[in-house]
Amino acid sequence: MRNLFNTAAGTDMSGGFKDFFDTIGLTGSGLITKAIAAVIAVIAVGMLLKLQSDPKGALRKGGLAVGTLFVAVILAMYGDSLFSTVTSAKG
Repeated sequence: MRNLFNTAAGTDMSGGFKDFFDTIGLTGSGLITKAIAAVIAVIAVGMLLKLQSDPKGALRKGGLAVGTLFVAVILAMYGDSLFSTVTSAKG
């Protein structure tokens, strides 16, 4: 059967991972930042799932988990620009 619709333009991926990350708009450091944020988010969700039945302890641990999740979201959104200021410092 003949393909009637051309859904995407052809992309040369002969450069390997560098070409792939260029197409999704991530550099190596951006990918690592997103991976770190994902790991922190998984830890925060795990903390939320392991809350105690004691209201005082649950409130304290729930607050820590929500704060950790907030850090993960901020790191995922702004991590590449935050870390780029550290690595490109002039001496």
